[in-house]
Amino acid sequence: MRAACSIPAWHHTARSCPGERQDPRRESLLQPFLNTARHWLRRHPGLHRSLRQGMLQLQRHAPWTERLLDTLRPGGVTIPAAEYQRWIDQVEGPADAMRQRLQAAVRHMRNPPLISVVMPAYNTPERFLREAIASLQAQIYPHWELCVADDASPEPQVSHVLREMAAADPRIRFVRRPANGHISAASNTALDLARGEFVALMDHDDLLPPHALAAVAHHVQAAPELQVLFSDEDKVDDRGRRSEPHFKPGWNAELLLSQNLVSHLGVYRRALLRRIGGFREGFEGSQDWDMALRATAGLRPEQVRHIPLVLYHWRQGTGAASFSESALERCAAAGRRAVSEHLARRGETGARPLPQPDLPGWSRIVHPLPARPFRLSVVLTAPSPLPEKLREILRLPGSDGTEILSAGPEGPLGAARQASGEMLLFLDPALRPDHPEWLAELLAQAWRPGVGAAGPLVMDARNRAMEAGLVVEGERAWPVPYLAGLRYPAQGYHGQLRLPRQVSAVGAGCLAVRRAAFEALSLPAEADQWHLALCEGLRQSGQRIVWTPLARLRHSGRMPELCAGPASPRDPYFNPNLSAARPGLHLAEGPGQLAALIEAMQAAR
Repeated sequence: MRAACSIPAWHHTARSCPGERQDPRRESLLQPFLNTARHWLRRHPGLHRSLRQGMLQLQRHAPWTERLLDTLRPGGVTIPAAEYQRWIDQVEGPADAMRQRLQAAVRHMRNPPLISVVMPAYNTPERFLREAIASLQAQIYPHWELCVADDASPEPQVSHVLREMAAADPRIRFVRRPANGHISAASNTALDLARGEFVALMDHDDLLPPHALAAVAHHVQAAPELQVLFSDEDKVDDRGRRSEPHFKPGWNAELLLSQNLVSHLGVYRRALLRRIGGFREGFEGSQDWDMALRATAGLRPEQVRHIPLVLYHWRQGTGAASFSESALERCAAAGRRAVSEHLARRGETGARPLPQPDLPGWSRIVHPLPARPFRLSVVLTAPSPLPEKLREILRLPGSDGTEILSAGPEGPLGAARQASGEMLLFLDPALRPDHPEWLAELLAQAWRPGVGAAGPLVMDARNRAMEAGLVVEGERAWPVPYLAGLRYPAQGYHGQLRLPRQVSAVGAGCLAVRRAAFEALSLPAEADQWHLALCEGLRQSGQRIVWTPLARLRHSGRMPELCAGPASPRDPYFNPNLSAARPGLHLAEGPGQLAALIEAMQAAR
């Protein structure tokens, strides 16, 4: 068996990293212009949206425009449209054969649940409203109802289309509100019409693929304990061309604090929505994020499920901005308020969501350290002496002292058993802090209720990510392939290099854990991959492993060669539609998750 390729296994060999520019002088000359362009585009979301759509259309004829589009993103990473289309053809086609197999599986479902699709509508262009409803009528799964609330649209076509389509299809039910109440009130009006056991949320101009509700129905039948489900999603333009897929990690309560992971497609048990009071007015633009936070607050991880299929096509390039796009800062403020209230309900008093100016709509959370003094034990994981400058940094103001232990023949775990501090910090002495708040951030994360361990972003001397959480399968681990090598402060794939998130494990270079949590585990005295054993033990005890880029450390070595991982690792925080077989963002090859869904439905007959 090959040795595990986990960090830190620092190899001082040069390599060309994904997205690396080869001429640093050219990079330094372009950077001020690029920063100005990004800042200006963030202040003009309508123009940014139009430019993005134009680039996406042009890149089909001039591939170089895709590189320009990636450059103007704040360090974003996306899947090229041509590569995504090839993947769609492979995984979702041939459409007729897939449809026939799914139809046969749906016919044999016992007691199929009714799914209510809740849709608020306001001044929807007739074409897009008809196409949204038509995508529901094309569902392979027939046991659905559409519940629409027209929020007193001044444009008459909304009620006209709804009345016409409801008359032709009894599964469509709608009501026209007497006065405009905005999206939360309209969504609650539509929710009042729902009779199904589960409720799926859909915007008035978006699309569902034909297999969407069949996938939902299969999962709720296979796991009766489920309360909330969510899927992957992509974007679709007015010509039906799909792009920018968001292949999400499994259920990740930590990432939900910074971005709305659940939408789209979000599905909730109707009784749960009734219990929490539906949508809250005053959170318009972030009402679905607030809903997801409140709905999942008291649930066990097994009651929330990610469906690794693209079940939602988010309409782009229509020429009309949504409320959340046109009033971005107001919506972001509502989102931060929802997160703040959610943290307070969980007992995390003192935690403050703050805006990230270069990542509009996404928050960062500042967690407090304990108000009382506590003792910190630093366990050096390598025999190198600790520099005096780092020794000074490790003396936290207001702490009850810091002790420093070195790993001997018994390894880091053996040294940690001799510690007297309430908090343990495993540290490679070759690492250096990148900013002064790193230690407070890391320890504050590890102090939080439910968090077992916390690890930082580790970078090389050129700001390239060396360790941003680990992908784990069995006793082996790899750096996240689509984040390793990216230069901080790049946002990575859908913000994953800038937002704290749950992971299966963090690297051995730096790891914080409460001593009480450590001592409650039965770990081997010596282990080559001690950090994997520690993180696995904490996860098995029901605690979360949190990786945070708000704590950053730097290694003086060069970016190591990345080992090839499995094509589709069985890591709950790694989407099975992505591949870890080589560095960068790549789609997994093979029959894919839709074929797996059909096989599972056939086996459940």
